Parts: sequence; C-alpha cells; structure tokens
Amino acid sequence: MSTKKREEFGILLKDKRVAAGLSQGDVAKALKWSTNQFVSNIERGIAFPPIDALKAMAKMYKVPAQELYNQMEEATIEMVTKDLQRRFHSSRK
Repeated sequence: MSTKKREEFGILLKDKRVAAGLSQGDVAKALKWSTNQFVSNIERGIAFPPIDALKAMAKMYKVPAQELYNQMEEATIEMVTKDLQRRFHSSRK
C-alpha cells in the first residue's frame, strides 16, 4: 500500500542521493544489498529502508539523520492510520 507521504519520502531520498552524486548501485553496494532494485523500490515509495540503514543513508547523502527519521515517521504514521481506517470501516459492514 503506497501513501502520499511514503512517495514523498522516496522522492526526498532520491533527491538527496542525486545531490550527493551517488547512483542507486553505489548506495546498494555501500549498504551491502545484493541489488540496486531495493533502492529503486524505496525511491518509488514501494518500500521503506530498514531503520538501521537510514543512519548510513543520511551519512552518505550528507543530511541530518533526524531529517530522514522525521520524514519516515510521518510516512509510517500516515500508512498505519490509513490501514486502521480501512480495516475498521470494512469490519463495520
């Protein structure tokens, strides 16, 4: 389930990666991920990065880790809220 905030978070990460002069492959290699497809999925708002990778991404992208944490937190809250609303309303039928 994609949400607006998660898509915005993905765009933010892509913009920061590009500004740092890194490719998706560079990020995947630095984080020891077997493929850059996971980076692509994160940037398209399909997936979140693992929490433990967020600090490393912030360092690579030369941005405060707290900025990324805050954005991911907002996206997570939006996603959970929408899921709860959907489940609650579907169970009331």
